[in-house]
Amino acid sequence: MSEQSEMDPQASAFAAPANRAADVMESLISAADVSKVYGEPIRQGDTLILPAAEVLAIAGFGMGSGGGVGRDRQGTPQRGGGGGGGGGGKTLARSVAVIVASPEGVRIRPVIDLTKIALAALTAAGFVLASWRGMSKPKRFFAR
Repeated sequence: MSEQSEMDPQASAFAAPANRAADVMESLISAADVSKVYGEPIRQGDTLILPAAEVLAIAGFGMGSGGGVGRDRQGTPQRGGGGGGGGGGKTLARSVAVIVASPEGVRIRPVIDLTKIALAALTAAGFVLASWRGMSKPKRFFAR
Protein backbone atom coordinates (compact mmCIF):
# COMPACT_ATOMS: atom_id res chain seq x y z
CA MET A 1 0.00 0.00 0.00
CA SER A 2 1.38 3.44 -0.86
CA GLU A 3 2.13 6.01 1.80
CA GLN A 4 -0.49 8.38 0.39
CA SER A 5 -3.29 5.84 0.56
CA GLU A 6 -2.44 5.19 4.22
CA MET A 7 -2.76 8.89 5.03
CA ASP A 8 -5.63 9.83 7.30
CA PRO A 9 -8.52 11.11 5.12
CA GLN A 10 -9.30 13.81 7.67
CA ALA A 11 -5.69 15.08 7.50
CA SER A 12 -5.82 15.22 3.70
CA ALA A 13 -9.08 17.20 3.94
CA PHE A 14 -7.11 19.93 5.75
CA ALA A 15 -4.20 19.96 3.28
CA ALA A 16 -5.96 21.81 0.43
CA PRO A 17 -7.42 24.63 2.59
CA ALA A 18 -4.09 25.02 4.39
CA ASN A 19 -2.26 25.33 1.06
CA ARG A 20 -4.78 27.92 -0.14
CA ALA A 21 -4.39 29.84 3.12
CA ALA A 22 -0.61 29.89 2.62
CA ASP A 23 -1.10 31.21 -0.92
CA VAL A 24 -3.39 34.00 0.31
CA MET A 25 -0.88 34.95 3.02
CA GLU A 26 1.95 35.12 0.46
CA SER A 27 -0.19 37.38 -1.76
CA LEU A 28 -0.96 39.70 1.16
CA ILE A 29 2.68 39.92 2.19
CA SER A 30 3.78 40.70 -1.35
CA ALA A 31 1.10 43.42 -1.58
CA ALA A 32 2.47 45.08 1.58
CA ASP A 33 5.95 45.41 0.05
CA VAL A 34 7.94 48.59 0.77
CA SER A 35 7.90 49.39 -2.97
CA LYS A 36 4.15 49.97 -2.56
CA VAL A 37 4.76 52.54 0.19
CA TYR A 38 6.79 54.99 -1.89
CA GLY A 39 5.56 55.82 -5.36
CA GLU A 40 7.69 56.59 -8.37
CA PRO A 41 9.60 59.86 -7.90
CA ILE A 42 8.41 62.78 -10.03
CA ARG A 43 11.04 65.27 -11.20
CA GLN A 44 9.95 68.84 -11.93
CA GLY A 45 13.05 70.89 -12.75
CA ASP A 46 15.28 70.93 -9.63
CA THR A 47 12.45 69.58 -7.46
CA LEU A 48 11.87 65.91 -6.72
CA ILE A 49 8.43 64.83 -5.48
CA LEU A 50 8.05 61.45 -3.77
CA PRO A 51 4.55 60.23 -2.82
CA ALA A 52 4.35 58.16 0.38
CA ALA A 53 1.54 55.82 1.42
CA GLU A 54 0.51 53.64 4.33
CA VAL A 55 0.01 49.98 3.42
CA LEU A 56 -1.72 47.52 5.75
CA ALA A 57 -2.27 43.81 5.12
CA ILE A 58 -4.97 42.01 7.10
CA ALA A 59 -5.44 38.24 7.07
CA GLY A 60 -7.88 35.91 8.76
CA PHE A 61 -8.04 32.14 8.67
CA GLY A 62 -10.22 29.45 10.14
CA MET A 63 -10.35 25.69 10.11
CA GLY A 64 -12.73 23.17 11.54
CA SER A 65 -13.56 19.50 11.65
CA GLY A 66 -16.37 17.34 12.81
CA GLY A 67 -17.30 13.75 13.34
CA GLY A 68 -20.19 11.72 14.46
CA VAL A 69 -22.06 8.46 14.42
CA GLY A 70 -25.24 7.88 12.49
CA ARG A 71 -27.24 4.88 11.34
CA ASP A 72 -27.62 3.62 7.81
CA ARG A 73 -30.97 2.38 6.41
CA GLN A 74 -30.52 -1.01 8.04
CA GLY A 75 -29.93 0.60 11.45
CA THR A 76 -26.20 -0.21 11.57
CA PRO A 77 -24.10 2.49 13.28
CA GLN A 78 -21.81 4.27 10.82
CA ARG A 79 -18.99 6.65 11.65
CA GLY A 80 -18.42 9.79 9.66
CA GLY A 81 -16.37 12.92 9.70
CA GLY A 82 -15.67 16.04 7.81
CA GLY A 83 -13.56 19.13 7.76
CA GLY A 84 -13.31 22.49 6.20
CA GLY A 85 -11.54 25.75 6.31
CA GLY A 86 -11.71 29.26 5.12
CA GLY A 87 -9.73 32.41 5.02
CA GLY A 88 -9.49 35.79 3.56
CA GLY A 89 -7.79 39.06 3.79
CA LYS A 90 -7.37 42.44 2.29
CA THR A 91 -4.77 45.06 1.72
CA LEU A 92 -5.43 48.70 2.48
CA ALA A 93 -3.36 51.54 1.09
CA ARG A 94 -3.79 55.28 1.43
CA SER A 95 -1.67 58.32 0.71
CA VAL A 96 -0.20 59.87 3.84
CA ALA A 97 2.39 62.39 2.64
CA VAL A 98 4.27 63.92 -0.23
CA ILE A 99 8.01 64.41 0.21
CA VAL A 100 9.32 67.42 -1.69
CA ALA A 101 13.10 67.68 -2.16
CA SER A 102 14.36 70.92 -3.73
CA PRO A 103 17.49 73.09 -3.55
CA GLU A 104 15.81 74.90 -0.60
CA GLY A 105 15.64 71.63 1.40
CA VAL A 106 13.37 68.67 2.06
CA ARG A 107 9.77 69.23 3.14
CA ILE A 108 7.13 66.69 4.07
CA ARG A 109 3.59 67.69 3.18
CA PRO A 110 0.94 65.54 4.91
CA VAL A 111 -2.08 64.39 2.94
CA ILE A 112 -5.19 65.11 4.98
CA ASP A 113 -8.18 62.81 4.44
CA LEU A 114 -11.16 65.08 5.13
CA THR A 115 -13.66 62.25 4.59
CA LYS A 116 -12.05 60.15 7.30
CA ILE A 117 -12.01 63.12 9.70
CA ALA A 118 -15.69 63.87 8.99
CA LEU A 119 -16.70 60.24 9.55
CA ALA A 120 -14.77 60.12 12.84
CA ALA A 121 -16.46 63.34 13.99
CA LEU A 122 -19.93 62.02 13.10
CA THR A 123 -19.24 58.74 14.90
CA ALA A 124 -18.02 60.55 18.02
CA ALA A 125 -21.06 62.86 17.94
CA GLY A 126 -23.36 59.84 17.67
CA PHE A 127 -21.79 58.22 20.75
CA VAL A 128 -22.00 61.48 22.71
CA LEU A 129 -25.67 61.91 21.76
CA ALA A 130 -26.51 58.29 22.67
CA SER A 131 -24.70 58.63 26.01
CA TRP A 132 -26.43 61.91 26.78
CA ARG A 133 -29.85 60.43 26.02
CA GLY A 134 -29.09 57.41 28.20
CA MET A 135 -28.02 59.59 31.12
CA SER A 136 -31.07 61.86 30.88
CA LYS A 137 -33.59 59.04 31.39
CA PRO A 138 -34.51 58.28 35.01
CA LYS A 139 -33.23 54.93 36.25
CA ARG A 140 -35.20 52.45 38.31
CA PHE A 141 -33.01 50.58 40.72
CA PHE A 142 -35.72 48.47 42.33
CA ALA A 143 -38.40 46.44 40.62
CA ARG A 144 -41.97 47.18 41.65
